[in-house]
Amino acid sequence: CNIAGLWAIYMWFHIVPLLRTVEHHDQAMMETGVFSGLAFMLIMCYVQCIVTHPGTIPDRDIDPTWEYVPIDGKPAMSDAQLLESKKSGDRRFCKWCTKYKPDRCHHCRVCRTCILKMDHHCPWIYNCVGFRNHKYFFLLLLYSAAACHFITWTMLPTVLKSTDTATPFPTMFLLLFGETLAAFIGILVTVFFAFHVWLMFRAMTTIEFCEKTTKSGKGLGRSPYDRGIGGNIRAVLGDNPFFWLLPTWPPSGSGLYFKAEDDTTRLVRDLEGNRGQRRKSAGSPGGSPGDISYREECRDSRRESRRAPCYDPSEAGAASPLPTAPNMSMFSQGGANYGGYGAINNEPPMPTKQKRSTPRDQRKRPACC
Repeated sequence: CNIAGLWAIYMWFHIVPLLRTVEHHDQAMMETGVFSGLAFMLIMCYVQCIVTHPGTIPDRDIDPTWEYVPIDGKPAMSDAQLLESKKSGDRRFCKWCTKYKPDRCHHCRVCRTCILKMDHHCPWIYNCVGFRNHKYFFLLLLYSAAACHFITWTMLPTVLKSTDTATPFPTMFLLLFGETLAAFIGILVTVFFAFHVWLMFRAMTTIEFCEKTTKSGKGLGRSPYDRGIGGNIRAVLGDNPFFWLLPTWPPSGSGLYFKAEDDTTRLVRDLEGNRGQRRKSAGSPGGSPGDISYREECRDSRRESRRAPCYDPSEAGAASPLPTAPNMSMFSQGGANYGGYGAINNEPPMPTKQKRSTPRDQRKRPACC
């Protein structure tokens, strides 16, 4: 209704009066062509969003590996390499559909089925936004925002003119109503479209965004399905860039398996992450304080210096070394002779700790101190 109402107001109260004047005839023809193209693409994307099924888990006849059929108390296993699993490590399954869930798959209680790569359930298209119609929904937001902004800015002179002259009240009211409605919808759709562009660049869906922000307190982080900006765009708009803005040629794949980031992308990310670490150690070769291995060696040397014994028999003047196997009967004296080690076994007394005669400032320290 909003689309039909805005189209009728724009064409009847703005384009038709311009066509009747000679000086604005060319402008009216150009605006008619642009607006008709935007409206046509908007309607095509809207119809595609409604009639295209977002995708669901295949049935047993097509792929039996997704059926959850317990055998002897153990579910049937599959060789599928999935990234998402339960906390126990088991595969995710839907208790309503009695099927295993692929990655990024969720059950929609409105549609009463599991949706592949589910983004959200949209009541405006009477359908879920999933793997197969995500591109059409993205383009619907694009052309809706473009059409609303086009109506708002091109019809503004006509609206201002209607308030200055003796225009009939119904015409002025409908022009003001159409201008306000187009501006309001344009702002909302633009914000929503910008949010989906950000999600596309991050390789996330609306459900994944909500789960990360509500369940995780460590921030959004990096999506395991991120393949770079180019790969993320192709995962939504398709592999052929010439058809990105057309409601055709959806992305390839079945929606059951999703490729994680490429090895090249992971290697570039690791190199960029270690760039700062290499930069710190670049100006101090060998055993410089900027070298990580050198700092670890200094830390180990400090630990060894703390573990070194403080007792030296030559300094204490002990005649014989300490006994290797002392008699444990000294502990039976109730603790009275605990300090007199040699009072029971007639052995030399245990030497006490002696302070080092070397001044503190002349002691040997590790090289890093």
